[in-house]
Order: sequence, then C-alpha cells, then structure tokens
Amino acid sequence: MGGTKIERPSSLNKNSDLFEVAPAKRTRVLLETGLVMAAFLILVPVLAIYRVTEFMIFCIFVLSFDLLYGYMGRLSFGQMLYLGTGVYVSTLFSLHINPNPVLTMLAGVLGGAILAGLLGLIIVRLADASFALTNLAFNQVGFFLIGSAFQEVTHGEDGISSGVEPWGFLDFAKEPVAFVFVLICLLVTFYILKVLTNSPYGIIIRSIKEDESRVRFLGYNTFYYKWLTFIIAGGVAALAGTLYTLYIQFVSPVFIHPLSNVEVIFACLIGGAGNLYGSLAGGVFFMTLKDNLATHIPEWEWILGILLLVIVFWLRRGLTGFATFLIGFLRQKIARGQPAEA
Repeated sequence: MGGTKIERPSSLNKNSDLFEVAPAKRTRVLLETGLVMAAFLILVPVLAIYRVTEFMIFCIFVLSFDLLYGYMGRLSFGQMLYLGTGVYVSTLFSLHINPNPVLTMLAGVLGGAILAGLLGLIIVRLADASFALTNLAFNQVGFFLIGSAFQEVTHGEDGISSGVEPWGFLDFAKEPVAFVFVLICLLVTFYILKVLTNSPYGIIIRSIKEDESRVRFLGYNTFYYKWLTFIIAGGVAALAGTLYTLYIQFVSPVFIHPLSNVEVIFACLIGGAGNLYGSLAGGVFFMTLKDNLATHIPEWEWILGILLLVIVFWLRRGLTGFATFLIGFLRQKIARGQPAEA
C-alpha cells in the first residue's frame, strides 16, 4: 500500500508515556514560547495594546481549531459553538453564582470541554463532510437556543453584560492587566499544545490524519484519541470565549454565530494548518487585515475570497510554510556558494 508509513512509537509501551516529551524537547518548547511572548510584546508599540489583547484571544481560538483540523485532519464548521459556550457559561456564572474572574474562567472552560465531550461521542465517529456538517448543525442549534429559546436568560440579540468583578490585582478594566493575563493564557496554551503535539499522543493524532485504518490496525483505539482531541479543542475554544467575557464584559449571539466559523478557518489556512506558529501568524494577519479592510472598504469580504484562492492554489502550506520554504532555499544557495537572487 502506498502513503505514509506508520509505525508504533517505541515510547508507547506504557500508557503513562503517552504525553511524555524528552527534556531537550521541553527546553526547546520553552524557548519557542519565549519567542512567541517577544513577538507579541513587539506588537504593542506598533498597535494599540487593546488590539493586541484581542488578537491574542483570537489566536487562542485559532489554536483550538488547528489542533482539530491541522493535526487530526478533521474540518469543523462548528468551532464557534464551543467559543460561545465559554462566553455564555462564564457570563451566566459571573451573574448568578460568583463574580470571581478566575472561577468564572474555570466554569467557562469546563462548560466548553463538557459539551465537546458529550457531542464528541457522536461527532468523532464521523469523517469528512459528515463531520464538518454535523458540527455546523449543532452550532446552528446552539445559536438558536442562545438567540431565541433561552432569550429570557441570555437576553437574545440584545446581549448581556457579565458580572465579573475585580479580584485582587485582576482588574480587567485596566488594559495592562488584561494584556498580561491574556498573554499568560496564550503562552500556557501554546506551551501545552506544543508539548502535546510533540509527544507520542501527537504522533498518533497526526497518524490518524494520514491513515486512520493503519493506526487502528496497529492496535490503537482511534475513537479515544479523536474524542480526547475533540475535548481539548473544545476546551481551548471555550478558554478564548471566557477571555472575551472577562475582557469585553458584554456578550451577544455574535459569539456563537455559525457564519463566524469562516474567520477561524481562514486564519488557520492562511497561517498554515498543522503548525502552531501558523495559527498565531494567521490569527494576527487575519485580524490586521480585517481591521484595515473594514475601515476603508465597505464590502471587504470579497478580498478575503480572492486571498483564499491564492492560498488554495499557490500557498497550500500558508505563510509559515512559504517562509520555511524560502529559508530553506536561501540556505541551499548559501551552502552552494551562490549569491541568492532577489
């Protein structure tokens, strides 16, 4: 049979080794996380600090989608459902149970992960178009429930303000505090996902993307790994939603609208799917493009359509893939002793 050769990782002899990563790799991941921090700090003098904060929240959301699509190969048209779950669970928790921002965030993340776990029992059994469209269907149901069925609680299209209150130094009305807190959340998310994708677990989900039947033939329970990945992706998306609650402190059904899935898909594709750096680059690029185009061009979405065609036909690995190719090309030129052509 043709295709990628899939072998049993030697480190998977014990279940306890599933998420183990060599110390050298962990050190490298820490260095890479430091580079990500430096990159966003550099953006602060260029852009307004509140814009960088919003960019980072969106990047966390893109990371959740990339884990599902880029690494496991499952395209979802319903990732907004888990972002919206995080938004509304955290908002309602702050209003009716406890206004503590940390507890509010934990409630939102837990709510998104639980919903992903329950729906995942059905969804991860599907593949290809069925997987994508079933996610979209559940997203549409969630949008209806928030906007219409439960509008006495959610206030429907009018939206609802959160009840989050300052707790110690955590006062999200102060821009520097919000920026630092969101940056820490982004770095922790990046580090965890980087470790996971470099572990034997990461090898398995990438192998599922290449050829699930071969992975199953090797004796792995692919349903379990797909379900676990679906839960993690849902939890990370919900984290982004809770950060919106804490930072903006006003939510509406726009945070769970099915059409908004286009944005995260576009950001992932333009940055480079299956690459966490691509998620960050794509998230920043998309938000910058969206802000500037929307300011000067009323119907700016058609430009995104053209750009998407360019990505599909000429930049299939996205911006990070093109940058990697360009760096490799220049290194080959230098190694051969030939001057690089512009």
